[in-house]
Amino acid sequence: MPHDQIPCIYAAHSYYDIRRELEKRPSAPPCIQVTTLDDLKKIIADAEILVISMLWKNDLLEIAPRLRLIQSISSGVEQFDLNRLKARGVHLCNARGANASAVAEHALALMLSLARRLYEARDNQKMCRWSTTGTDPRPRLQELSEKNVLIVGMGTIGDRLARLCQALGMNVSGARHSARPLDVAGVRQITMNRLHEGLADADYVILTCPLTPQTHHLINTAAFAAMKRDACLINVARGAVVEEAALIHALDTGRIAGAALDTYDEEPLPASSPLWSRPNLVMTGHTAGETQFYERNVVDILLRNLAALKTGGPMTNMIV
Repeated sequence: MPHDQIPCIYAAHSYYDIRRELEKRPSAPPCIQVTTLDDLKKIIADAEILVISMLWKNDLLEIAPRLRLIQSISSGVEQFDLNRLKARGVHLCNARGANASAVAEHALALMLSLARRLYEARDNQKMCRWSTTGTDPRPRLQELSEKNVLIVGMGTIGDRLARLCQALGMNVSGARHSARPLDVAGVRQITMNRLHEGLADADYVILTCPLTPQTHHLINTAAFAAMKRDACLINVARGAVVEEAALIHALDTGRIAGAALDTYDEEPLPASSPLWSRPNLVMTGHTAGETQFYERNVVDILLRNLAALKTGGPMTNMIV
């Protein structure tokens, strides 16, 4: 690829409109955009720069001889065969940080919903049922101030969330697999080999970690057994970080007080899933990362990486 010229950008996603965002940038290259895998197969032979996420299939490499850079639209890159990309000399960069504020705010909203039982208010609204102070025999509504929150996954999202929790007067602990000190002042660091000790102290456990072999089913029966019975779990990481059967058992037996999920082992969640009917569970449909600024933030990362291609400088969020 000539260092003084960036070719046309190819984008493929069923929802996000990368081309529209690029057209707002006067100096950006032109963009060809498709929304289906079949249409992508028709044009990928000409692509040097590809912006994509879940439409990617590793067999596409066989029909993409000119491909040099893949800019993932998502932060997760588990769909990419990193060894094959490396062998082909194709760079892969992810979108880490593009929706950090959105995910952190969504996690905070789920925690507030659990603390104030806002989900019940919407149910009562549908039933025209008045429920107010003194009419409900269950435990009283909670304040977040002075509560203990453990954030598992102190990356960009976890750091943002930690600051939001601190602003509410919460006592914040953070855990991650890296042993280096945490980046947010005032957050107590929990090492992963002492995670269950951290779980035992937490009123709220919030998962913001990536899905890796180390975090697969990280929250399992033993983890729930370590938690306080009045604690709540919130998952805005990947669904498989939580062992689903263990979560259902913990909710049904009162092992924990409640939970809130944005991601699931199987998506879309089938109608037969027992999760739908758990009264102490708040559910959203993998929307934590949704924000009106998403394309803008991804294109910011993309344009930095295009500039790096021209200059030979370091790329942002490079995986391969």
